[in-house]
Amino acid sequence: MKRYSALCALLLGLPGLACAAGLININTASERELADGLDGIGPARAQSIVRWRDIHGPYASVEDLAEVPGISDKFVEANRPLLTVGDSASAKASAPVKEAAKDQKTP
Repeated sequence: MKRYSALCALLLGLPGLACAAGLININTASERELADGLDGIGPARAQSIVRWRDIHGPYASVEDLAEVPGISDKFVEANRPLLTVGDSASAKASAPVKEAAKDQKTP
């Protein structure tokens, strides 16, 4: 993934930018996709990103990643060209649904 993004940026003559197909959607990416696709993310941090998403609902913005323990603002800025939240309107709309489902599971 990292090589693909770098190759796309090189071919397009836009250093630091990823091809649209190479963006990582932090609302849908698996732990493996996060760990394999982002510099500075190993299995433990990838698990934290997914766990935060499972607890709090979808990320409304890429900046929300900084809310995850172990993820810094510096990391978010360095990886911003590789990240997306997809359709933020649908992400926000599905957050209350996740919360309601979580409430029903609690005895």
